[in-house]
Amino acid sequence: MKFRLARYTALALCIVLAALGVAMAPHGFWGRALVALPIILVALGVWDLIQREHSVLRNYPVIGHVRWLVEMIRPELRQYLLEDEDEATPFSRAQRSLVYRRAKGVSSDHPFGTLMDVYARDYEFMQHSTRPADPPDPASFRITIGNDQCARPYSASVFNISAMSFGSLSAAAIRALNKGAAMGGFYHDTGEGSISPYHREFGGDIVWEVASGYFGCRGEDGRFDPGRFTEQATTPQVKMIEIKLSQGAKPGHGGILPGKKVTEEIARTRGVPAGVDCISPSRHSAFSTPLEMMAFVRELRALSGGKPVGFKLCIGHPWELMGIVKAMVESGTVVDFVVVDGGEGGTGAAPVEFSDHIGMPMREGLLLVNNVLTGAGLRGQVKVGVAGRLVSAFDIAVVLAIGADWANAARGYMFALGCIQSMNCHTNRCPTGVATQSLSRQRALVVPDKAERVRRFHDRTVAALADMLAAAGLSHPDELRPHHLSHRLSSFETRQFDQVHHFLKDGELLGGGCALPYYRDNWARARTDSFDPAPL
Repeated sequence: MKFRLARYTALALCIVLAALGVAMAPHGFWGRALVALPIILVALGVWDLIQREHSVLRNYPVIGHVRWLVEMIRPELRQYLLEDEDEATPFSRAQRSLVYRRAKGVSSDHPFGTLMDVYARDYEFMQHSTRPADPPDPASFRITIGNDQCARPYSASVFNISAMSFGSLSAAAIRALNKGAAMGGFYHDTGEGSISPYHREFGGDIVWEVASGYFGCRGEDGRFDPGRFTEQATTPQVKMIEIKLSQGAKPGHGGILPGKKVTEEIARTRGVPAGVDCISPSRHSAFSTPLEMMAFVRELRALSGGKPVGFKLCIGHPWELMGIVKAMVESGTVVDFVVVDGGEGGTGAAPVEFSDHIGMPMREGLLLVNNVLTGAGLRGQVKVGVAGRLVSAFDIAVVLAIGADWANAARGYMFALGCIQSMNCHTNRCPTGVATQSLSRQRALVVPDKAERVRRFHDRTVAALADMLAAAGLSHPDELRPHHLSHRLSSFETRQFDQVHHFLKDGELLGGGCALPYYRDNWARARTDSFDPAPL
């Protein structure tokens, strides 16, 4: 009986307060309001007792609602009060703070030594030289993308804005990103949502991502339209064409833009109906085999006027990537670049199983792409970029050391815009105006200020990379090699990256003599006439 009374204490208190309030018959607005509140709570408690949906409320009327309130604000409580400095959710407070400080032009130095446990497993560090080099000019950290089949190579920064679509991001965010890219001399990937007027406004370099929905270059039937593609691809602002096979957030799933975010403006940009969920197919209709994909690459190169053409993917079945590389060897058509997206990446919403358990992590994907291109004798013709949870100069240094030519970041640049990782990207209620189509919410994002922050984040990160390279005795990112970095395997053992990872020799896959079963067997499975594996 005592336990039962305890469960109804809140409701009983409300009844008592309501009765006292009515007996006192207060006058005036505030007096009546004070009486009305307990009466409303009594009505709520009675409803809690008779409703059949929530067991907690039937047993704990009125007070049971506190559970939902606390659950609702739990992410904010953790992020602002309880979160550990290095707890990745998915980016730690330390990572976010680094971006914020660099974007604002505030010193990112910190006193009293590192906060990291340098003896913890998986700790990584760069080995410095006893004869450091003079700090190189970060402006020289450019990568020329385009092989001898490309008529108009592009000189890219070593650190660029990864794919984020207009629609997923607001117009204000797109404008700020592109203006920042124009100011800093780095590129802005459009994402699959096509080229909007906001990408064009400030003239920043654009990499146009062409995905399975062919947004911006689709016909009425949703298939690729060469004429519409040519109209956009030949403009000077578009520097490269990127065919998206898959993305880190939801590889194999296709893109999703909820109908509530598909405004008339987005619909015109993409060529789709307004107010309807915009779903990209999970596969391309322009090709169905690796050889057909190479024919598509040739077509895009010709239609764009000879600009670099490559593809982006999150690695899944290794024989599919190897089939594409085999098709390059067989057809003689070699892409200009490959961008490796990691399974840990993703600014868009995705089913939790896809976010957590589908897609190869970025580093493993990078090692595979680098080894397959090297083993096929094509690495010298194909540049490799990466994307996937990269925010610091050390993050960039690691991927450059194990095979990348340049790095892209999406969420890092979102933080530079003011993103607070509220995890509301898919709700259209972004509190900072970054990932919303609400005009009133976008008003919070002041484009000139945020563009300057985007530029600062890029410049200061690349400058930090220059300092790190100098400490290692190097003068350019392309000098980084696996033996320049170390990885801790346990509290008493570290190894250099070249001792941890396997690296194939040039042409090793072509002769059939590769000693590593993983590469040898999957290369044997790879086909050029189908993405399906050949039986061993």
